[in-house]
Amino acid sequence: MKRKQESTIRWFLLITTFVMIILRVLLNEKGRVNPDSIRYFRTAKVFPVIDNTTTPLGYPLFIKFFAFLSDEFWASKIIGLLSFLFIIYFAWKKKFYFKETLITAALFSYVSIFSYSMSETLILPFVFVFLYIGRQIIIGELSGKKAIIYLSLILILMYNIRYSALFFILSVFGFGILYYKKNYAKIFLISALPGLLYIVLYKYFFIDYFNQDYIKEFLKIGLKPSSELLVELFQGLCTSFNPFIHIASPSGGFINYGIYGIGALNIFIMLYLFLKNKVSASEKFLLFTGLFTIICSYFIQYFYSVNPLDYRLLSPFILSIWLVYFKKLFNIFGLYTYSIAILSLMTGFLFTWLSRGNYLENRKNITRFLVNEKLDKVPLKYYLINDSDTEKKVQVAELISTVNPQVSITFKPKDTLEESTLTEYKVSSKIKISKNPFQ
Repeated sequence: MKRKQESTIRWFLLITTFVMIILRVLLNEKGRVNPDSIRYFRTAKVFPVIDNTTTPLGYPLFIKFFAFLSDEFWASKIIGLLSFLFIIYFAWKKKFYFKETLITAALFSYVSIFSYSMSETLILPFVFVFLYIGRQIIIGELSGKKAIIYLSLILILMYNIRYSALFFILSVFGFGILYYKKNYAKIFLISALPGLLYIVLYKYFFIDYFNQDYIKEFLKIGLKPSSELLVELFQGLCTSFNPFIHIASPSGGFINYGIYGIGALNIFIMLYLFLKNKVSASEKFLLFTGLFTIICSYFIQYFYSVNPLDYRLLSPFILSIWLVYFKKLFNIFGLYTYSIAILSLMTGFLFTWLSRGNYLENRKNITRFLVNEKLDKVPLKYYLINDSDTEKKVQVAELISTVNPQVSITFKPKDTLEESTLTEYKVSSKIKISKNPFQ
């Protein structure tokens, strides 16, 4: 009876999460895209022309591949759904934290990731396989040259999706150093070296070839003081580890104390369980990987221009921590642990519904506008006054990119004289687009 009950719960979580990912897209006025999505769509559209080196080519190439079914926007959503299904299937097939994976994937924060047109969506399955390979090496199921090849290959593949995968490479090397007395330490140390060598070669033969100023553009010392970065780290961790709501209110207020408070309490419970209960060697690897990559994500901000740490940026790094955490909760609460996922889906649906938009309606309006202006199949520019203007007015450009991916952001006033350059005023004066700051 208990097994049948658990099977029912699992199928419910699987189907409900899948539906929620779709709803998260359709009930968002922009279809869950952001300014970086514009770049991904454009890069995929113009490939094999190398449009930029700001991000690796892995995610745009996946978009390019699936775009034959429709367009770049819908291709990114297919990737999100397939990433979710792959992780669940792999966990079930390999008997690797299957119950814990179902709950983690059902968390509202990961539902938001799988519905996002961002590279975090694609890297999550690779991170999951990476964690599995690491576990197999530690328990002795994978060894020798085969282990080194598998681990090195997955690290290099991850770097081709997100540059921040460098932190995983460093974590593998660090884990090998920390447990140098173990028989598997040598495998971790050696496996990290091809990844580090690949990064050096990638920098000189790809990035420098297409953009010699990349390092100058992004490496900036002292961008923010520690006082500001530490606050952002605290807020980012609290929202990322909040199993119910991962987005703080933009207007601030009392509600944010509750959002941060739940996340902080959850972190405290995690620490308590990890310290009180015995942690296996493979669990140490998962926890070390998560903690190490979070620390790297924080310190990189001192000299590299990145967005404030939030659930999106931290999602690949904290995945391993969630898995171990839910395993500990299962040992204590059994089937009741599934209630966390159910409550998360409920709060996620409530949030999505209350802040709902209508992507399909907005897409219909922007498509009609572009077709009427004969701008639906030509390269476009979208003018913004400055960087501070981006957050407020770039939403229109994001929406345009879901129909015509050949959009570039420009800050040059002279570009507005061109017919192919759009502004918020040009668009909003002819069509109405619903907006929501919470989405």
